[in-house]
Amino acid sequence: MVIDSALELARPATSSAATTPVIPGFYPDPTICRVGDDYFLATSSFEYFPGAPVFHSRDLVTWKQIGNILTRRSQFAAGDRRPSGGIFGSTLRHHNNRFWFVTTNMSDFGGGHLLVHAEDAAGPWSDPVQIRGTLGIDPDIAWDDDGDCYLTWVGFGPGENESGIVQARLDPLAGQLLEPPRKVWQGTGLAFPEGPHLYQRDGWWYLVLAEGGTERGHAVSVSRSKTPAGPFEPHPDNPVFSHRSTAAPVQNAGHADLVETADGDWAAAYLGVRPRGVVPGYHVLGRETFIAGITWDQGWPHFDEDRYQVPAGATSFSDDFAPDRLHIRWISPGNDPASFTAPADGGLLISGGEPGKAPVLATRVRDLAWTARATFRLWEGASVRLALRIDDSHWYAVEASEHEVRAVAQIGPLHQVLGTAPRGVSGAASAGNVQLEIACSDAPFAGQPGKNTGPDEVSLRLLQDGRAVTLARLDGRYLSTEVAGGFTGRVVGVSVPSGSAVVERFDYDAAP
Repeated sequence: MVIDSALELARPATSSAATTPVIPGFYPDPTICRVGDDYFLATSSFEYFPGAPVFHSRDLVTWKQIGNILTRRSQFAAGDRRPSGGIFGSTLRHHNNRFWFVTTNMSDFGGGHLLVHAEDAAGPWSDPVQIRGTLGIDPDIAWDDDGDCYLTWVGFGPGENESGIVQARLDPLAGQLLEPPRKVWQGTGLAFPEGPHLYQRDGWWYLVLAEGGTERGHAVSVSRSKTPAGPFEPHPDNPVFSHRSTAAPVQNAGHADLVETADGDWAAAYLGVRPRGVVPGYHVLGRETFIAGITWDQGWPHFDEDRYQVPAGATSFSDDFAPDRLHIRWISPGNDPASFTAPADGGLLISGGEPGKAPVLATRVRDLAWTARATFRLWEGASVRLALRIDDSHWYAVEASEHEVRAVAQIGPLHQVLGTAPRGVSGAASAGNVQLEIACSDAPFAGQPGKNTGPDEVSLRLLQDGRAVTLARLDGRYLSTEVAGGFTGRVVGVSVPSGSAVVERFDYDAAP
């Protein structure tokens, strides 16, 4: 049973969408579409499987995950399984009573973009067609009034018309280009023009790009043309949206996707991060999804960050793994959860993998301050782990074996045991059970000038005799994107480094 009791509580407090993500946590590269009064949004997921989480909303500020688009390995090959590989920027659209989703699997790169479709955004989604001759990333799909389909993407091809922002007409069902790619507008000259999206409005075709890289220089630029193929005229005041070189609490803003609302207005979903701590600032939840209003002036879009108010979210949950199917929030980096988990009496059976490569069952961290607890039942010779991670080389964990509990940190090549405690009957509910806990809170001296603080403090704990025993407290900066690199954010999850064990319960509590 999954208990989302907080979802039933009225939370009247709101905050500006300029500073508050509508989908907090590691949900980057949002792509959005509308069907009647319903909005649907999907995000990148990189190496994590199932891939491409998809959400539904009626008001653009309250979103509920309804599934994952890529739920079968026939849709999303594991490939090289590398951190920050997998599913990159994508586009979600609805055309002729069907949803379409086009993406790139960077862990199985080289064969072209993947295109899937479904009658219901919650799935099931088709197996993909692979679009040959489209080496690159960030594909967009759009249709004109005659029904012609246009694929626009960031080309990595060796040919002159196969690199940069390129476009070609497409047969979407066959996954075949109908013409050679051609170059379209390449942006304003900022680094890394990418994330193209093409829209039609009032006789104009608009090409929106991300530029400046998905770091502090991130920006949104726009151009327009009378045809989807161009030539495109750039906005005279590009970039039209950016937080670069500002003191805004949300940084890296960009990679926007526009949607016309049910009442005829327009809005944009975009990504941003919330850095904390001293220079350069550390963001730990990855790139998150934000919403802005769009106004039109003389035929050009302008971003209105404060148009929407975001209600206080409800991210806490408890899971005793009673159903036969895992909740859609559970993911695994580079692995299919079905390959190492199985329903068990009183919980979920988790098996270990190769030595040093235990598969991880995880969920995205959604909050800046929170506590996660896992209750395990393990047998002789087994060990279990509750871990907070960004990738295979950057994680903190509490581990328990038959006789001992350890606090462990992995930072790059450095692996360190930070504290230990004996484990026995008095240290758990029974001889076979152990309860481990990780908590994140504000960094000591946060906000005080002159203090070298990270984004937060991570506590690694054992719950023993009804009380929490802290084995280690760690600076959270070492589990930030600024240190680890890559495109993902923190997840918290469980694994079994040796043997097998049952996780009986998992609790995630957001701090009030």
